[in-house]
Formats: sequence, C-alpha cells, structure tokens
Amino acid sequence: MTVKYTKEHEWIRIDGDTATVGISNYAQEQLGEIVFVELPEAGQRLDKGSQAAVIESVKAAREIYAPASGEVTEPNAGLDAEPGKVNADATGEGWLLKMKITDAGELDGLMNEDEYKGYVEGLG
Repeated sequence: MTVKYTKEHEWIRIDGDTATVGISNYAQEQLGEIVFVELPEAGQRLDKGSQAAVIESVKAAREIYAPASGEVTEPNAGLDAEPGKVNADATGEGWLLKMKITDAGELDGLMNEDEYKGYVEGLG
C-alpha cells in the first residue's frame, strides 16, 4: 500500500487499482472544527485536479480536489452523521471517498510522506 500527498493537502492511499482519498492532519488542523462534508456519489467520474468534495468548518469551506482520475466507488457515508471524524482521524476513519483509479501514472507527480512532511515544514 502506497500513500501519496498533494500540495493541496489531500492524501491518496493506493491498494491495487483502488484508492482511498482524504485530507492530511495538517489540513484538518488548519480548518478547525469540521461541521459538514459534501461528498460525491458512487459512480461519479473525477478528473485529476477536479473538485471531489467540500469540507465546511466553523472557520471556512474548502474544496477538496481529486489527486487522480477515476470513478468514485464509495463515499464515506459515516461522515454525514459524524463529520468530526475528519478531525479525530483524518488519515483513518475520516477518509472521504474510495475510487478506482484509471491512470496510475498520474500519481508520479505526488509527494511521498517524507517529501510531504518537508513541504509542510516549509510552510511554517
């Protein structure tokens, strides 16, 4: 299983041709208390860089972008009732959607965990 990160603070965990997408701990900390998550429907096609979801916090609303192209196989329905799971466990139970990726080559430009940590430290 491989995890990659975008400069917009999304993560994508790849397991074969299936991927799970969410936001990083850094992103959820910047947003503050998350009160609503708008997710795509299963079957929706996403292009890399297109809007995949919207997260609203008490501070702001933020668009979440698809780190790769593919088809949504499962939105995290548990976030409807408990959007705070994103704050509590951004890289675990707070995942946003699962998708079947169509072009694994699109992942090549993304950062690995160490590169992402360095990127975030440079933002400080």
